[in-house]
Amino acid sequence: EFFTVNLGNICSTHKMACNTRQIASQLVGSSPQLTSHSKARHVGGVARTNRRSACTASRQVSSLRAGRLDVRAAAGTDEAKAPEGAFEQGSMSNARRDLFNTVAPVYDELNDLLSLGLHRVWKRTAIAWTGVSQGDEVLDVCCGSGDLALRLATEVGPKGKVTGLDFAANQLVTAASRERDLPAAWSRPKITWVEGDALALPFADNSFDAITLSYGLRNVADIPLCLRELRRVLRPGCKAAVLDFNRPEDPVMYNLQSFMLDNVVVPVAKLNGVEAEYQYLKPSIARYPTGREQEAMAQEAGFSNAAHYDLPPGGLMGCLVVTK
Repeated sequence: EFFTVNLGNICSTHKMACNTRQIASQLVGSSPQLTSHSKARHVGGVARTNRRSACTASRQVSSLRAGRLDVRAAAGTDEAKAPEGAFEQGSMSNARRDLFNTVAPVYDELNDLLSLGLHRVWKRTAIAWTGVSQGDEVLDVCCGSGDLALRLATEVGPKGKVTGLDFAANQLVTAASRERDLPAAWSRPKITWVEGDALALPFADNSFDAITLSYGLRNVADIPLCLRELRRVLRPGCKAAVLDFNRPEDPVMYNLQSFMLDNVVVPVAKLNGVEAEYQYLKPSIARYPTGREQEAMAQEAGFSNAAHYDLPPGGLMGCLVVTK
C-alpha cells in the first residue's frame, strides 16, 4: 500500500515536472520574469572558523520582536514535529548540526529524487540572477554538499575565486570529495571550503562580487542578522540570491506543499534511513517568512533593492534577489 500510494503520487506529478522544466529552463540567464511580491523594488581541505552562534531555525518577521513563533499558528495545522533541539535559539544547536551531518551521504540523491531534478533548474536560475561573470570572487553560504559552489566555479572560470561556507563538517567533506572527483579538464578555480557561521561570516567587508544562499536562510536563528552579514561582505552594486522553500500564502498551494511533504518527502527519506532528518522541513517552512516579509527584512538590512520571486511549479519554491 505504501508503494502504491507514494509511487502514484510521484508519477502523477511527473508530467507537471517535465512541463515545469521547460518553462523554468527558459529563465536561466535571463532577467527575473517570474511572479514577484515586489513592484520594483580546510576536515580534508576544509578551513575551520569560529562557530559561536547557530544555524538553527528561522523566525517570521512578525515574531522577531515578539519572541518565539508558534509553529501551529504559523502553519494553521496541527503541531509539526522536528528533531529535539533543532529549533533552539541562541548558540549553535548541536541537534541542527547533527541533522545535516547525518543526511550528508544521501543529500544529493534525495534532492534529485524528491524534486524530480528541478532543484538543478532552480539553482541555475538563482546563479543567473546574481549576475556572476568570469573572474568574479563569489561566496556560497550554507553550501551543504557544494552543489551551487561547484556550479559557481564554472561561471567564474579559472581567474575567479569561489568560497563555500557551511557549519556541518560532513557536508563540507562531501563537497570537497565531489570537487576532487570532477574531470581535471574543467576550467575552474579550486574552491575554498570553510566551516563557519552564517551569522558571523569570517570575511572582510566588501569581499565578494556575488553571493548565493540556498536552503539555508530558513535554518538560521536570526534572519535579519544573516541578511546584514550578506550585505556587509557583498561589494556595492552587487547581488545576492537566496533560494529556499516558499511558504505559500495561497491555502491551496500550502495544502499541496504539506501533502507532498507528508506523503512523498518524509516516506522516501524513511526508505533511506533519514526520516527524522527530513521531518524538520515542515516546521521550518512554517516558521519561514513569506516573500513579502523577506523583502521587507532585506530592505531593513540595508539592501538598496529587494524582490522575491515565486518559482514553478506553483510557487512552492522562491528566490529573494537583493542588491547592495
